[in-house]
Amino acid sequence: MVKSMTGYGRAEQVFRGCTITVELRAVNNRYLDCSVRIPRLYIFAEEAIKARVKGSISRGKVDVFVTLNSVGAEKVQVTVNKPAADGYYAALTQLAGDYHLSDEISVSLLSRFPEVLLAEKAEEDVEQMAQDICSVLDQALTDFDAMRTREGEKLREDILSRAAAIEEKVSLVETRSPQTVAEYRARLEARMSEVLANTQIDSARILTEAALFADKVAVDEETVRLRSHIGQLRELLHQGGAVGRKLDFLIQEFNREANTIGSKCCDIEISRQVVDIKGEIEKIREQIQNLE
Repeated sequence: MVKSMTGYGRAEQVFRGCTITVELRAVNNRYLDCSVRIPRLYIFAEEAIKARVKGSISRGKVDVFVTLNSVGAEKVQVTVNKPAADGYYAALTQLAGDYHLSDEISVSLLSRFPEVLLAEKAEEDVEQMAQDICSVLDQALTDFDAMRTREGEKLREDILSRAAAIEEKVSLVETRSPQTVAEYRARLEARMSEVLANTQIDSARILTEAALFADKVAVDEETVRLRSHIGQLRELLHQGGAVGRKLDFLIQEFNREANTIGSKCCDIEISRQVVDIKGEIEKIREQIQNLE
């Protein structure tokens, strides 16, 4: 199946009291351009995120937004600053001895002194956190991919319907083209009869002129190639995957054949069909710009 380059995906999950939310948004771009917006404290996960995105998306401008919110208070690690506690204890003991004080030195008393207890934010497992973020990212990518697939199917149907319309108009051109030669020969005979009056008409000359005209306006090769391109278009859309670039190149070939047919024709009806064909080709080209 083919996929659209545009899409949106979102996922959220809680790991060890931290809510991780990942959002993806993508628009058309010739190549893959991934931008990650993540809190500075978690910048270590950026490369892992980009690698995950690259493994799922071939092209497009992709913006990834990562937010992390702790539930309740942050994890705090409290430790005893033993050198400071020892110093305070020794000083209190000396103070009690020097002044003959009887108060006992308690834990509550020591803990009140500065720097005896140190409270610090607990260190996080960087690798584990990166894995958690990527886990949520995978869910967001699944949601994102589902949307791109739905959009891609709509684009595929529209492109195929326009290809079928081009094929119908090519058939009309193929039917009309030989008639233009017959009509040219009839007009040529009428003109020669009018000019030459009672003089006998040179049938060989008329045949030669008609043959030259037929060769000049013949579009058989172009219509055959155009049909072949339509077949390739259908095959690529059926094949699926990242076919946007191939289709972009193929549609240029569509235009080349249509322009050649238009330059050769000297018939109003064929000209109208060529205009319609080029209109459908342009609409297909616009839709292809949205495909991955």
